[in-house]
Amino acid sequence: MTSKKLYFENLDGLRFLCFLSVFFYHSFYTEFTDIKSTSAYQFVKINLVGNGNLGVNFFFVLSGFLITYLLIEEKTINTNINLKNFWLRRILRIWPLYFFCVFFGFVVFPLLKQSFGQTPNENASLLSFLTFTNNLDFIYNGPPDASVLGVLWSVAIEEQFYLVWPIILFLLPVRKYWIAFAVIIVGSFVFRANFDDPEIHEKHTISCIADMAMGSLGAWLIWMSARFRHLIENLSKLQIAVIYIFFFMAFFFREQLFYANYGMRIFERFFISIGILLIILEQCYAKNSFFKLSKFKFISGLGKITYGLYCLHFIAILITLVITRKLGLNSSVWEVLILETSIALVITIIISSLSFKYFEKPFLKLKEKFAYK
Repeated sequence: MTSKKLYFENLDGLRFLCFLSVFFYHSFYTEFTDIKSTSAYQFVKINLVGNGNLGVNFFFVLSGFLITYLLIEEKTINTNINLKNFWLRRILRIWPLYFFCVFFGFVVFPLLKQSFGQTPNENASLLSFLTFTNNLDFIYNGPPDASVLGVLWSVAIEEQFYLVWPIILFLLPVRKYWIAFAVIIVGSFVFRANFDDPEIHEKHTISCIADMAMGSLGAWLIWMSARFRHLIENLSKLQIAVIYIFFFMAFFFREQLFYANYGMRIFERFFISIGILLIILEQCYAKNSFFKLSKFKFISGLGKITYGLYCLHFIAILITLVITRKLGLNSSVWEVLILETSIALVITIIISSLSFKYFEKPFLKLKEKFAYK
């Protein structure tokens, strides 16, 4: 038998847009207070991309949807899930670049700081990165000194999800998967209600795992309910417009909509994840879409290297800051907002493309050997 490859062509572009959101959230660094105080800088940094970290929420929902769809398909076709092969596929996709970033953060970055006459001050726990619990280390010990390590907290949560989730789906019959979704989502509500802290809400596994459960629920409903699938396929343009308007309202007015009220803070991720899931389903199945992202070949192409873009973009930002500082191209608003950011994005794309072609691709080819039949 030949391997059947699961592929949703419109999700590559979504992945890149998620990365771009996170990239802009981390961009526009400056030490000049006169630049920070300008209305242009405040508008871009706070009003325009201040909630760019929602790109990570999007990644979580996407992961839940794709992994669960794949596992349901495997269980339906083969009547079981090959746990060993699933974990090997995830290891070959995630671990090589992840541990490169860990090596860079704990070994290369301190040496670079010393070469620039600065003192390394890494407070992150290496053990937490080796055990994929660094999201908890981030919460309780603060951000790492090496910024490249700072983005890996979300990878840790995904790895925790990949460890446990296939076991749950292996043990439960497909028709009862809804029980797992309900337990996780309600458990997340209870956890957030008892730990009303923004950093815990943003980075703790029990808080974030509900995003993946929502994505998983969407995959399950598409599989199990012909009525639900028909509903998504026949969304009207007005309904589709409402979905996107809701998400953009949450993106640009997140604080006003969700942070001021205790009750809304508990359910914030839940509401946003519903909007994200509907965008994913609309892109994959709706017949009346305003656009399909697969039509935008450039961003869809970049979507294939999103993992590298996400993990490596801080290296590119640091390179850019060194270059612009040396050349004196970081002292005006337009240089910080446009020039530095554009250079950093180009460098990110270059090093991520090289990483994908020469470092990640050999592992991806090996990964195909463990695809389900």
